[in-house]
Amino acid sequence: MIAPGFTGGTLDRNDRVRHEPELLAAALDDPRARLLLLDGLVPQLDGEGRLVWTGLDAATQPLLFLGFIDGAPRFVQTLAPGAPLPPGRPPELSAILDAFRAEDAANYAAARSLIDWHARHGFCARCGTPTDIFRAGWGRLCPSCGTEHYPRVDPVVIMLAERGDRVLLGRQPSWPPHRYSALAGFLEVGESVEDAVRRETLEESGVRVGKVRYVASQPWPFPSQLMIACIGEALDEDIAIDPHELEHAGWFDRAQVRLALARAPEAPFLAPPGYAIAYTLLRAWAEGA
Repeated sequence: MIAPGFTGGTLDRNDRVRHEPELLAAALDDPRARLLLLDGLVPQLDGEGRLVWTGLDAATQPLLFLGFIDGAPRFVQTLAPGAPLPPGRPPELSAILDAFRAEDAANYAAARSLIDWHARHGFCARCGTPTDIFRAGWGRLCPSCGTEHYPRVDPVVIMLAERGDRVLLGRQPSWPPHRYSALAGFLEVGESVEDAVRRETLEESGVRVGKVRYVASQPWPFPSQLMIACIGEALDEDIAIDPHELEHAGWFDRAQVRLALARAPEAPFLAPPGYAIAYTLLRAWAEGA
């Protein structure tokens, strides 16, 4: 099975630097230290399509420590105060993600999610006081009540329901024409991964699921989800979609899925992009996982 997108990063995150101010100071003073160059949240690329790292003197905002690559400290800067967070993924970013090298995509994902979290969590959730960056950028501390806040990851199940040699896929109206993909939804409090797969499949498509098996996971930096890919055993095949979630859903056999993954002109649907774990999940299923 191919590795999911946004995995395989080369950052040595080195948790000690986050806890020991003298180590952070040494990293900031290291002449090899580099800053990830972004335009807002969109990565800038060099002539070879790689991420651009520049000197720390280019920074205009507080720095966040990402880790080390080949022994050299790597940083990213926060957004300027009041800078708007771009909604969704702009077209130019989608094109970049399709061409990214695996390690660049993973390193960018870590940086993007961290920047986004700081932009959204400038105030204490307990008392409302503006918070300060601490632990090298991997936390915010409330100077009033002392509450510590840390970057959050929101778990999402993404799943295929299989019935014999067919699999259930759906499409949302906002997607490109003819695109179908795996169903997905956020885990709720007090819920296991398996229960979330069953609930979300039933809610969105009306199809009941029994046994559930885990396939893979993927960080999804829009803004900071963990996609948990599973395959569930469909107990029936009658579809009754929730129109608030899906525009359409249908059953597709392995031959049809393979045509879609190959981007064949005669494919019955447009497959997800290669960097999405839905693509990885479909490919694993098509290969008999």
